[in-house]
Amino acid sequence: MNKNIFRIALTGGPCAGKTTALAQIIERFSDLGYLVYALPETPTIFSNVSINFLTPDKQYFYNIEKAVLKYQIMMEDTFLELARNAPKPVIIIADRGTMDISAYMEPTVWQALLDELGLSDIKLRDARYDAVIHMVSAAIGAEQFYTTANNSARTEGIELARSLDGKILKAWTGHPQLHIVENNVDFDVKIKSVLHDIQRLIGDDAANLKEERRKLLVRLSGEIPYGVEAEIYQTYISDTDGTSIRIRKRGLRGNYVYFMSQKHVLGENCKTIIKERQISPDEYLSMLNHIRPEAEVVTHHIRRKSFIWAEQYFELDEFLEPEGGDLLLEVRTDVGGEVKLPPFLELIADVTDNPEYARL
Repeated sequence: MNKNIFRIALTGGPCAGKTTALAQIIERFSDLGYLVYALPETPTIFSNVSINFLTPDKQYFYNIEKAVLKYQIMMEDTFLELARNAPKPVIIIADRGTMDISAYMEPTVWQALLDELGLSDIKLRDARYDAVIHMVSAAIGAEQFYTTANNSARTEGIELARSLDGKILKAWTGHPQLHIVENNVDFDVKIKSVLHDIQRLIGDDAANLKEERRKLLVRLSGEIPYGVEAEIYQTYISDTDGTSIRIRKRGLRGNYVYFMSQKHVLGENCKTIIKERQISPDEYLSMLNHIRPEAEVVTHHIRRKSFIWAEQYFELDEFLEPEGGDLLLEVRTDVGGEVKLPPFLELIADVTDNPEYARL
């Protein structure tokens, strides 16, 4: 069975450039030997058969969105099954993912839909995709390029486009691999950023060396405007044979997703790269139950709040066990890039290269 499968949700506000990005993704990664399953945007499929998303009938709208979600899940699961039996590595990239649907519904209605279908935000957001790439709408920072002319299903004015972009980004906040692609003066740079994010996901070492994960000790000096909370149970295992892995149970209130990551040292500068994949609950328990006696084990119980500030994705960790003092803030940047620290956080120290924080 093929286990070399990468699942990606490509999302963003209206007129973000997803269509162009998808064409480039198919061309680039097909040339590299991957099968690329580019899944079409489900709401567009429904619009093309005359489904009216602008209906004033609230019950009918609810049933439309329920059908969209069920179709999205069925389509993704169908191609995942095909990928498992494919002879080559596969990239499954969905033009919008399951959580996009929530941006078009009131929170109470969305929750009712989840309850009816026996689903949860955590399972839809974190368990279905290895990465989420959010392309910011041209309505934010590239207004001169915003248009509805190239998509007959797009009716949003520029202000609504901005609002939807924020709602979609909010819906995906909390995913452990959320990448935000901002608008640049050169649209080609935006597309290259998308390709770079996928290269890093599939393990391209050259792409990994262009990014760093910054770690900062901070104090909270104000209220975070919005954040998604999660609890993380983390076990770091360093064995005498030189291997080291980290396994995580991540979620909230009984809904958990499980991950395993390994550290690799790359390049002459000995830069550490972490490669992570989702595992089953059985694999997680098996790893916990088969730790060799001579291995060094470090465990943490963490409360994490994920949030967006100035188009950067932050993860703020409070250590519950063992109890810690200051909070640890993490953010991905280009090597040497600027961290846009929010005003409600006070910087204490940059501990990115401090070995005491290497296992966090």
